[in-house]
Amino acid sequence: MKLLPLVVTVLLTVAVAYYIYIPLPEAIQEPWKLMLLDAAFRTAVHLGTLKHWLGIEHYILSIRRSTEGLESSDPGAGVIPGVKVSDIAFSGVPVRVYEPPAGGEGHLRRGLMFLHGGGWALGSGKRGAYDTINRRVSDELNTVVVSVEYRLFPEVHFPLPYLDCLVAAKHFLSPEVLAKYAIDPERVGVAGDSAGGNLAAAVAQEISSDETMSVKFSAQALVYPVLQALDFNTPSYLENQQVPALYRTVMVQFWLQYLGADLSLLPQVLANNHSALQHSPITPEQRSRIDWSSLLPQKYRKNHKPVVVEKRSEGILKMVPGLLDVRAAPLLAGPEVLAKCPRTYILTGEYDVLRDEGLMYARRLQDAGVAVTSDHYEDGFHGIFSFIAWPADFDIGKRALRGYLNWLQNNL
Repeated sequence: MKLLPLVVTVLLTVAVAYYIYIPLPEAIQEPWKLMLLDAAFRTAVHLGTLKHWLGIEHYILSIRRSTEGLESSDPGAGVIPGVKVSDIAFSGVPVRVYEPPAGGEGHLRRGLMFLHGGGWALGSGKRGAYDTINRRVSDELNTVVVSVEYRLFPEVHFPLPYLDCLVAAKHFLSPEVLAKYAIDPERVGVAGDSAGGNLAAAVAQEISSDETMSVKFSAQALVYPVLQALDFNTPSYLENQQVPALYRTVMVQFWLQYLGADLSLLPQVLANNHSALQHSPITPEQRSRIDWSSLLPQKYRKNHKPVVVEKRSEGILKMVPGLLDVRAAPLLAGPEVLAKCPRTYILTGEYDVLRDEGLMYARRLQDAGVAVTSDHYEDGFHGIFSFIAWPADFDIGKRALRGYLNWLQNNL
């Protein structure tokens, strides 16, 4: 009988190890830390799915609660003396404002609007790494940072999160508000990561083209941004579809949720049936704007072939018009729009499904005459920018944050 506890312990240990372990590219550093983080997120997803099935609560709300439990709304040791934090509203949109220590009289400061990631469904700029990052930017770069708490799925769908960010941006860029916070109108930028990078790119395009705006963004910093939803078979989507922290199927699900589409469309969208050639409303010009076979360097194209479906599934683009809306998919914007965009920083990771669209956007902006800094991490994966503190503290996260800070220091 004494053998039974040992056998049970060994079996449980093997089961846990089997659940946690996933094969990762050799270049990824601290692999077990990433595996543990991924296992925790998968557990939150499984629990959320079970609660949803039992009718207890929406799965996203459950996942949100689980992930928020890993982050403190009180930054504690992350507090930086002298940085003033205020939770207010800009034209009805909740924002958190970070103000650096007051400078000399008449000294103008930088301004930065920040939009957090989370698949348009998760996350908050008020907690964890995002709060810490914005405090550091405010303190180190003498910057007034405005972090926007835009509305999320399932409470709302596109275009409301985008409109929240646009309304907040216009309020922030008004001469009266800039004067109130002593911000130099020539040094105001917008930044965001992942879904927040999507919103930042879309808002920057709109502001840049809006002739009624007397002040526009002078810089944009996009950290592994989400930029298109017509091709989920790019080389990076295929190569990294099983690499955490963002799986290919999860990104497609985030897209469908954001655009208010039925999740039953997921297999069709994964197969690129929604962007088939025959009788499609997608123009050749629009296709060229996301054509990785011409926009990516050979080292990323490798031997991959574009997945182009001849016959389409009837009605997907009609049912989900957001797939072709540049406010949702900034990579679809025309060159005349891109040419007006501010100087740009784009961070990408080699092992991220979003790698290729970030690189394509950098190329298209450069072709339009925009000054672009492309910061590519050969050992990078999705989420590194916010992996800077326990329990998700990675060395690459600290390097990525330093690169972001350095670029803002020199370009904002």
